[in-house]
Amino acid sequence: MDWVFNTFSEYLENDFKKRIGNPNPSVADLWDAFQVLFPATSAQLLVQEPVGNTVRFKPLAFYYADEMGPLIDAPLDYLKQNFGGGKFKINFYHGMQFIATINFKPEGPEIWRDLPEMEAIGPS
Repeated sequence: MDWVFNTFSEYLENDFKKRIGNPNPSVADLWDAFQVLFPATSAQLLVQEPVGNTVRFKPLAFYYADEMGPLIDAPLDYLKQNFGGGKFKINFYHGMQFIATINFKPEGPEIWRDLPEMEAIGPS
């Protein structure tokens, strides 16, 4: 869970500055805020896919916080086992508000190429 907390830290610090008016929250303050925020978050998993002379991000999966356990516990193992190798991006959201993104690059065969693309989420 530490890597998720670190990924969220900039978002949490900005929230303390803007909403609470505290420009220098302690790590304990940020951790407490994270524990309240995380259960209300979701994540979208995408993979970088070369297309012609450019790349696109193919949406593969969407998770609510209570579904993220294996992904959070061992992200590289989870990605490699379920999607194979590639350049993956995990975008975290609180409702429609973007929180942060993090990239992972497990090695292995690209299992994800044979998987259907997830329907887009968010407003059209």
